[in-house]
Amino acid sequence: MLYLVPTPIGNLEDITYRAVRVLGEVDLIACEDTRTSGVLLDHYDIDTPTTAYHDHNERDKAPQLLTRMRAGHDVALISDAGSPGISDPGFYLTRACWEEGIDVTALPGATALTPALTASGLPSDRFVFEGFLPKKKGRQTRLGELSTDPRTVILYEAPYRLLRTLDDLIEHVGPDRQAAVARELTKKYEEIERGTLSEVRAYFAAYEKVRGECVIVVHGAD
Repeated sequence: MLYLVPTPIGNLEDITYRAVRVLGEVDLIACEDTRTSGVLLDHYDIDTPTTAYHDHNERDKAPQLLTRMRAGHDVALISDAGSPGISDPGFYLTRACWEEGIDVTALPGATALTPALTASGLPSDRFVFEGFLPKKKGRQTRLGELSTDPRTVILYEAPYRLLRTLDDLIEHVGPDRQAAVARELTKKYEEIERGTLSEVRAYFAAYEKVRGECVIVVHGAD
């Protein structure tokens, strides 16, 4: 059995009782970074063995995990923060399990896109999650598609690329489109700035250095 277990995106209290129980009961925990996950596991006195599983080794590591699961072992997959498979490793191993006839269970839990959307005050009845935009190839095409999408758009972005992405959004959808940027969600310095794209851009341009992973929420096209 493979368990996909969400972990807190910041505040260590944002984990379910079930997730703590599963992490303590499985035979092995596959972590995006064993050092990062070690902080969470130590906090909840979980001593289950861990192994590294990330974007750079998944094609080599997945067969090893499949072998263990075929032998009857239960494996939990966690990322550094949030839900495995949502802009984090998880898809490749999950698909391989289904192809091998190995059961997969995904636990509900923390993810950054939901609190950013619900706290933004932008329409949430229809939305599209785009994750991280392409850095180069396909970026302009994707932005052009999003500019006419009537649904609320949710993007992830690294702090050092935030202004560039806001500039690209202003260019493609216009400076007056309503938007919100959430950063450091669930952490001590959590912040959500809302306004037009140009207003939000000006706000973060005043920062000496933007810190923390960011979620950008943009109102859909009229």
